[in-house]
Parts: sequence; C-alpha cells; structure tokens
Amino acid sequence: MGTIADLSRSKEELIAENMFLRQQLIVLERQVKRPKLTQRDRQILVLLSSRIQAWREALLLVKPDTLIGWHRQGFKLFWRMKSQGRRGRPPLAAETIALIEEMAINNRTWRTKRIQGELLKLGIKVSKGTVKKYMRRVRKGLPPLNKGQSWATFLANHAGETWACDFVQIFDIFFRAIFVYFIVELSSRRIVHFGVTRSPSDFWVAQQIREVTPYDAGPRFLIRDNDSKYGQCFTQVAKGRGIKVIRTPVRAPKANAICERFIGSVRRECLDHMLILSERHLHRLIDEYVTYFNSARPHQGLEQKIPVPLKEDIYRIRGSDHQIVRYPVLGGLHHDYRQAA
Repeated sequence: MGTIADLSRSKEELIAENMFLRQQLIVLERQVKRPKLTQRDRQILVLLSSRIQAWREALLLVKPDTLIGWHRQGFKLFWRMKSQGRRGRPPLAAETIALIEEMAINNRTWRTKRIQGELLKLGIKVSKGTVKKYMRRVRKGLPPLNKGQSWATFLANHAGETWACDFVQIFDIFFRAIFVYFIVELSSRRIVHFGVTRSPSDFWVAQQIREVTPYDAGPRFLIRDNDSKYGQCFTQVAKGRGIKVIRTPVRAPKANAICERFIGSVRRECLDHMLILSERHLHRLIDEYVTYFNSARPHQGLEQKIPVPLKEDIYRIRGSDHQIVRYPVLGGLHHDYRQAA
C-alpha cells in the first residue's frame, strides 16, 4: 500500500524525502548511542521538511514538535536581526561633508583642528577623525600639511592672476638660432603673447611686457626663470605695471611646470615637424599653432576643455544628421573638427 501511495507523489517530493532520510542516516552513523545533531543538521532537516508533505512519517530521529521548535527558533532569530537597530554613530549629513571638503579645498593651510574649530563655531560638532577622513579625500596627491604651503599650492591659489614666461631656442635650415618668447596664463592655459627674435635682450623682453599690457591690465604675478635675458629694464617695466616678478629656484623646472609643459607641446606638435626657413616663417607657424592651441585644442589639465571656448557651441553634436567638418592646421599636421553650420 505504501508503494502504491508513492506512485501518486511527485518526483521532486520523493527525492527530497530520500535526502531527508539520508541525512538522518548520516547522523546515526556518526554516533551509535544517542544521536547528537549539530546546528547544520537541524537547518538541513528544517529545510527538507518544508519540501515534503508526509515529513512526519519520514522523521525518525526526533519528534515532530522538536522539528517545529527548531523552525520557530529560526524565525525568531531572523526577525530579531531584522528588528535590531544599527549600532554606532549616526551618519554625517551630506551638507556637513560638503562643508568640510569645501573648507579643506579653499583653505590649503588649515589643519584638522582648525577645520574642527571652524565647524564648532557654526554649531556643528564633528570628531577629529571624521574631519581628517574627508580632508584626505579632497587633498589626495598634495604634500603633507606639516611641510607648510608648497609651490603647487601657491600656484593653485593664485593661478587666476599669474602668468608665466619662458624662451624656446630653435634653429633654422641654415643652423642659425632663433628664439621664441611665450607668456602663458596659468588658470586657463591660454597663450597671452608670443614674440620671435634672433637676438633677445633685456630691452626686447621689456618691450614684450609693454605690448602685452597696453593699458596696465596685467597679472599680479609673473613667473620667470634665471635667464640672463631678464635684466633691469624688464624688472622696471614689470614693476611699473604693478606686476611682481617671481624667479624660480635654481634647477627646479617644476616651479614653472605649466609653461614648460606648453613648450614641450610646441616642440612635439609643431617645431619637431617643420624646417624653419626664416624668422618670418617661424612667426607665421607659431601664430597658427597658438590660434589652434587657444581656440581648438582640448587640454587634459582643464578636463578636456578649450582655453578660449568659442561663443557658439559648434562642438556639440545634437543629432546624427549634422555633418562634421575637418579643418587642417599647419598644413594638415593637425586637424580641427567642427560641426557644419
């Protein structure tokens, strides 16, 4: 009769019952006397019993009430964990985190206690460890604060009112030296001015400062190296226009890193691919490259932005039907891609 009754049961239920019986045999083989069930054995028996309709007849080791008690204990443990509140400190508000990061960015010389005190003045009580945690996130890559304000920090604070200048020496097709003088704005990476000459002197460099600041509308700081071309005349002209000249330390190219980076770009993207015929020819090439550099070339230091963006947003593609026009630069050495009007 039991065999006939099994014929009406599903295959999945029979497999589950076999597993149910096998698990009990495993327990019996483990100990001859009173069987001892582990926590894992109880969990398996409770799980398998939910898959069998006649689990009471197949249960041999313990009473059915014992198995039901195990099931209830599991439910109690589950809902106890769900109803438990989170321990520890309450999460910090997003506005407070943003305020800490803003203080850390805009005040490079402030340490942890200084920011903690500023927050306490606003009625926000935050531990020192919490302030330090969010300060590290926004000041990653900067030198430690115990070394004071670094040169990079100074440039970051005054980039909007600082220019940098430097010379590039190249040779024409007859191996005669020609010098190109560049002035770069640090905040936008824009080339403010350039000049080409074969014989740079103190008076010539001073004249370049006069040309770039016709109405005394110059920067606050001007970074230069220790070249002998910058003499007394250059210093007087800069001082007369309210520009403070900052000399870089000896053998410290990183002190004028942005200008050095631009000079490397000029060499790699223009001068290394050209044969210079004359001073006039060089001036025309540099003029074309500076126009491309300022108004068409994206910069990694500006998050792929252009130093002098055009008034019309011609780079934005609003649909697939718009045609893209390619404009050659420097005879096809580079190309400027724009959306057709």
